[in-house]
Amino acid sequence: MPDLTHFDEQGASRMVDIGEKPVTHRMARASGIVRMQAATRRLILDRQLAKGDVLEVARLAGIMAAKRTGDLIPLCHPLPLDAVSIAFSEVGEDALRIEATVEVTAKTGVEMEALMAVSVAALTVYDMCKSVDRAMRVECVQLEEKSGGRSGHFVRE
Repeated sequence: MPDLTHFDEQGASRMVDIGEKPVTHRMARASGIVRMQAATRRLILDRQLAKGDVLEVARLAGIMAAKRTGDLIPLCHPLPLDAVSIAFSEVGEDALRIEATVEVTAKTGVEMEALMAVSVAALTVYDMCKSVDRAMRVECVQLEEKSGGRSGHFVRE
């Protein structure tokens, strides 16, 4: 297992020095699932919830979260993101899949930004639907793919 780079030799937290790293194009794609009652998913897809268009609000929340990752996760570098996209798809009869893709041209990767986008989009779905379905579950938030940088290309199998 590689050394933990966010700690110095004495165990103190530190932000990793990326000053000497090359600027490259980097991409990360993450996903997550929100499980719910089939009736709740139908309300979302038919845009029938009283709070409004759940998917568009969740999309905006996810984009905003990606942009604020450096403010929310200790030791993450703030990054000037080039692009953030959020997509939703149906999974079975009782779930929605959320996928975020984040791109940057920078010295460090955007895995955390993609994971943050999925997490906040999923929590927004929960928030907007909790009045009709408190048993919803957010599951399987995970990195699917990343490219760029020294560690190369990763794709979840």
